[in-house]
Amino acid sequence: MEHIITRKAELSDLKILLSFEQGIITAERPFDPTLKEGEIHYYDIAGMIAAPHVEVIVAEINGELIGSAYARIEDSKVYLKHPKHAYLGFMYVKPEHRGKGVNNIIIEALKQWVISMGVTEMRLEVYNENLPAIKAYEKAGFIPNLLEMRIGLDE
Repeated sequence: MEHIITRKAELSDLKILLSFEQGIITAERPFDPTLKEGEIHYYDIAGMIAAPHVEVIVAEINGELIGSAYARIEDSKVYLKHPKHAYLGFMYVKPEHRGKGVNNIIIEALKQWVISMGVTEMRLEVYNENLPAIKAYEKAGFIPNLLEMRIGLDE
């Protein structure tokens, strides 16, 4: 098996990270009819790389970037037990490297950073119909918590 390493993302990774973002958007379009047509961006990746409260992690094999994710420290709702939590996003693994445990390796790296920041809760969002992603997150230890619902009034 190829050796997968993780590291903090750098600005020099930006071009490939922008392509990962488009891969995420392409995968999510079938689940979300509210996304605009054409090229869109979910993230300010360069800003996240520079931010002290965000850790952007990449996975690589033999110098090739194959996956990414971030953890962002956020204030929790005042009624929750934990004052802060880490929100995970930008979860992407190149299709040819899926099924090799890359997602779990990235999540573990982010978990270690989150713990080092004194935070004890991680959260993420996933489309309800995105069963492969849900299965991957459950495999990493996440459990369903809340289902957001919507209705389009102009449809």
